[in-house]
Amino acid sequence: MAESTIHTFDDITERLDQIIAQVRSKDTSLERSLDLFDEAIALGSKAVDLVDSFDLSPREAEALEQGAATAEATVDGDASQASAAPEES
Repeated sequence: MAESTIHTFDDITERLDQIIAQVRSKDTSLERSLDLFDEAIALGSKAVDLVDSFDLSPREAEALEQGAATAEATVDGDASQASAAPEES
């Protein structure tokens, strides 16, 4: 996949999967593996930029906040149950 055709997060993950397959191949030279590593680093930076620039709609942001609050309550509940459990002697 040419660099100019990589525009979405899915494009990036697809290309990273291709890179992994190439690097795992016994036919790939060390020099080529290093070039692929450099490409993977650049793709990772591009993915971070895409995530950082992503804007949630107010509805999506609210759903995300509710999900985080639910997860936090679950974790807190598990922690309090663990501390209330009797210790074995």
